Amino acid sequence: MFARVKKSGKYQYLQIVENNKVKGKVKQRGIATVGRLDHLQEKGRVETLIRSLSRYSEKAMLILTGNSDPEAVTIKIGPALIFERLWEQTGIKEAIKHLLRGRKFEFDVERAIFLTVLHRLMSSGSDRYCDRWRRDYAVPGTNDIELHHLYRAMAFLGEALSDQTGASEFAPRCNKDLIEEDMFRIRRDLFSGLELVFFDTTSIYFEGDGGESLGERGFSKNHRPDLKQMIVGVVIDDEGRPICCEMWPGNTTDVKTLITITEQMRQRFNIQQFCIVADRGMISAGNLQYLEKNDIPYILGTRMRKDKEVQDFVLTCGGRYREVHPIGSKAKDPSPLKVKEVRHMDRRYIVCVNDRQAEKDRKTREAIIQALEEKIPKGPKALVGNKGYRKYIKMKKDSASIDFETVKAQARFDGKWVLRTNTQLPTDQVALKYKQLWQVERVFRDVKTLLETRPIFHQRDDTIRGHVLQCPEVAHRCDRPPYHVGWPGVSRRCCRTG
Repeated sequence: MFARVKKSGKYQYLQIVENNKVKGKVKQRGIATVGRLDHLQEKGRVETLIRSLSRYSEKAMLILTGNSDPEAVTIKIGPALIFERLWEQTGIKEAIKHLLRGRKFEFDVERAIFLTVLHRLMSSGSDRYCDRWRRDYAVPGTNDIELHHLYRAMAFLGEALSDQTGASEFAPRCNKDLIEEDMFRIRRDLFSGLELVFFDTTSIYFEGDGGESLGERGFSKNHRPDLKQMIVGVVIDDEGRPICCEMWPGNTTDVKTLITITEQMRQRFNIQQFCIVADRGMISAGNLQYLEKNDIPYILGTRMRKDKEVQDFVLTCGGRYREVHPIGSKAKDPSPLKVKEVRHMDRRYIVCVNDRQAEKDRKTREAIIQALEEKIPKGPKALVGNKGYRKYIKMKKDSASIDFETVKAQARFDGKWVLRTNTQLPTDQVALKYKQLWQVERVFRDVKTLLETRPIFHQRDDTIRGHVLQCPEVAHRCDRPPYHVGWPGVSRRCCRTG
């Protein structure tokens, strides 16, 4: 958009014009005619218009006042001042410096890592973009950092150790593990404890092969089974502070990861007594046997639609529910919750009910049944492609009908979830502790949206692991700062090298 002078007869008129590209050709379109140029200049209205527009441009306003150099460059100092202090308080800087002792890099690796993390906090993007982005920010100690230094620092974080003692069967021990362990030791003291640890996993897919071993095909939580992926697991404590993140090949199932994480907590962090909280994807007979045998307290979600004991006994067992949170009228009120305890053969179950969710489930099911009643007379072809219909349909040769037995059975699960635990915590506390798993789920959601984890183009395992570790959890909205640099996720425009 620009101004131009158009001659009409013996007069000249000032116009506002914009360029538009139509079928590959640039065409001009007049937006408005300001007036005759001689009248505007005579009455000083051009300057008035410029000053009025300059209110929306700080640079133009400074030029008009004559108090500014048009060639001046603005450098932002705030982000580095704030996050440099957090960088030191959380122990990240000390942990990296400790790991770098004896390593003779030709550049400051700690500064390169800090620059990358700061960039991801302020503006998600690739390392190549980070090299351009830093020109507008004052980050002490990074003047001599070049683009290839950022790549080398990333590979350093994911570099496998020569001593693989204590490594899991799914992933080698890396420099990132040493950093996480140092950070945990720095913030731990004689009086600090660790009562609960929350664990969950997600999958992140690759656009390419996904490194030498991380990229594998498996169950995709992103609904992209056509692409190779990696599994990322996160462990946080009961105060919402991250302890570690793990990266495994994409074909690693959730069931296998629970024992691995439990062993790693004891070996890596020397935590002998803790209660692990995980969702229903982690429960299996083998996992329960391992936890019971090693006397590890647990709170696990059950697969109530597949567990015969839960369906035949736990959900049918009588007893009154205890109201933990009533149904509130305000949006900020906690979700309604009722709980009751059921014991069967020395096994402790907690049945939880959300009345608001139960009502929503009921209405959703009724809407599906109503839609089926309209579509079934049109023939089976009208039902193809809708997964929501399948479990309520009974097929016989070329005809279809509503399976009302399934409809009745599904109504038992409305708004409910069932937990299994061997702890002695009160019933309501077990349910509330399990609901804290939303903190890990929020991490995954924010990492994939705010940090824009995909696409991932890195080609080596060490750079992939380093890139994941460098993505901080920007959505830590408690009253404490984020205590960990390593959260799953990579940038929107990852470099295609490395």
